[in-house]
Amino acid sequence: MNNKTLLANLRSIQDFPKKGINFRDVTTLFRNPECLHIMVDELYDIYKDCGITKIVGIESRGFVLASALAIRLNAGVVLCRKPGKLPGETIQETYEKEYGTDTIEIHKDAISPDDVVLLHDDLLATGGTMHAAYNLVSKFCPKKIYVNFIIEINDRGINGRDVFPQGTEISTLIRV
Repeated sequence: MNNKTLLANLRSIQDFPKKGINFRDVTTLFRNPECLHIMVDELYDIYKDCGITKIVGIESRGFVLASALAIRLNAGVVLCRKPGKLPGETIQETYEKEYGTDTIEIHKDAISPDDVVLLHDDLLATGGTMHAAYNLVSKFCPKKIYVNFIIEINDRGINGRDVFPQGTEISTLIRV
């Protein structure tokens, strides 16, 4: 999609969080009302006819648009968080990162087999966190799982789409 207004307002920070990384900062899009409207409208257009019943926001930037879009789609919001942040019983998924492992979790009663789920996060680079979220949500056996990101990184030979099962429907608003 690469909306010109979104691209113009996306901040890039060189050498963050470490040297050689060009960090794409979505907070500049969140704080701009025009950009926020554009993102929600574009996501609504993509998913309005998909029967989405739950949107899973990935900690923590994924919570922002998951909530805004859920209102438009008349869907519920499910939080996917790091361990110890959710108060009820959870199920977990542990996954490999560049330097070790990490774990995410969702409440045990958050998703049912009748749900159509949209997973949402801010950025697709290597795909590790979202792939773990995909695996976690798959344990609930929902009718369908869609995957969405605000930004997809397509440089430096990174192709985060490759970690998902073939046929996974993935959409992004901006490719850089």
